[in-house]
Amino acid sequence: MKGLTIAELYTLEETIAKDIFEGATYPWEVLPKISAFILQLGATLPEEEYDKVGEDVWIAKSAKVFESAYIHGPAIIGKNAEVRHCAFIRGNAIVGEGAVVGNSTELKNVILFNKVQVPHYNYVGDSILGYKAHMGAGSITSNVKSDKKLVVVKTPEGNIETGIKKFGAMLGDEVEVGCGTVLNPGSVVGGHTNIYPLSSVRGYVSANSIYKKQGEVVEKQED
Repeated sequence: MKGLTIAELYTLEETIAKDIFEGATYPWEVLPKISAFILQLGATLPEEEYDKVGEDVWIAKSAKVFESAYIHGPAIIGKNAEVRHCAFIRGNAIVGEGAVVGNSTELKNVILFNKVQVPHYNYVGDSILGYKAHMGAGSITSNVKSDKKLVVVKTPEGNIETGIKKFGAMLGDEVEVGCGTVLNPGSVVGGHTNIYPLSSVRGYVSANSIYKKQGEVVEKQED
């Protein structure tokens, strides 16, 4: 389905991880590759722009990382990014340029494109967030099904088998997720879509939509 493809969801020029998507059709195909990609990319980052801190953690000199934040490698923190008080980065994380990882936010096996904001009590695991995507306070990705089976992406054109057990959410460019929302395993949200607060999202939500609740999704109207 075209709307779920990397080309439709993301502006690849807005991530240092552009090359990881080469040869892939759907974004979740790269989730198992994030760790190795970071190790390879990190070794090439210019020393005048990035500091290597600890084991396999590269932090841009222009980034602001609070002392209380915890970062486990492999990880790359991009230029002018901000990692705030008590953020918990568990590894396999790429934080884009100008991105914000906020108070008590937890990341694991993720790619955050440039200027993504996960600023308040968010959990983002096994997920990819496009350029300027924003998750409201307390919104999270649920990345494992309760029955522990492999994740299936549900679409109007049929289900897509991913072959992956851990899969949170793929958010396109400039997606706005309302406070307190749960993005269930296998959620894919097209670019420029707004998700109402306190939503429970499953499957595919088309681009340029307003998700009010399950079964009530309307197309955005031009001003």
